Amino acid sequence: MVLSVAGLELATRLERLLDELNSTLRDVGRLGQQLSGTVRVAASQTISAHLIPQCIAESNHRYPDIDFVLHDRPQQWVLESIRQGDVDFGIVIDPGAVSDLECEVVLSEPFLLLCRDDDPLASLSQVAWQALQGANLVLQDYASGSRPLIDAALAAQGVKATIVQEIGHPATLFPMVEAGIGISVLPALALPLPQGSRLTVKRFLPCIERQLMLVRRKNRSLSGAAHACWDVVRMQARRLMEARTRDPLFNETNDQI
Repeated sequence: MVLSVAGLELATRLERLLDELNSTLRDVGRLGQQLSGTVRVAASQTISAHLIPQCIAESNHRYPDIDFVLHDRPQQWVLESIRQGDVDFGIVIDPGAVSDLECEVVLSEPFLLLCRDDDPLASLSQVAWQALQGANLVLQDYASGSRPLIDAALAAQGVKATIVQEIGHPATLFPMVEAGIGISVLPALALPLPQGSRLTVKRFLPCIERQLMLVRRKNRSLSGAAHACWDVVRMQARRLMEARTRDPLFNETNDQI
């Protein structure tokens, strides 16, 4: 088949356009590989200890030229740091109505009962919130984003308990409960339990969850490197959710005790 002059001209133009398209795609690929710079991310203590390490490791593997810097602080500090532009973004527990921040839910997880293995509640497969009526509780203080949610859950279930200790760091819950000072309510992300401890966790009924959110300033664009790290956190949270589908603790089908 012999092309006309017009056909030859069109073929030449198409070849040139295809070459330009291939060149553009190669440039985009190189740009993705060359993402670099420092990305500052803030998160509260439980999130920092049990989700962010995997995010940093994945970021280091995918983007070796990005320096993923973690600021491990209480939730209110995290939110203010985002507002002030001291960090690129943060990972927080649902902060409620915030008009100046853009939030994206990346993980929903249940609150669990923490008790000793010789506690009467330890023999139950699932525990009603009402079983906490009159109990001595050891809870995180209000620097934690979880505490208002726990208070709201207790109130919604009509539970009146005695708060015997309020602590700042979630890891302190474990020795407090193991020492018999009280029982506790903790988020699933605080797991695993310390090795060799006499502690156990039980699912609450009804299941009450908290939401973890990626948060950044509204109407402010992330840098390419920060956006790459944002996506890494989103991916790691999704992997955690998928892994939990294989854990009976997160998949009880019986909604009645």
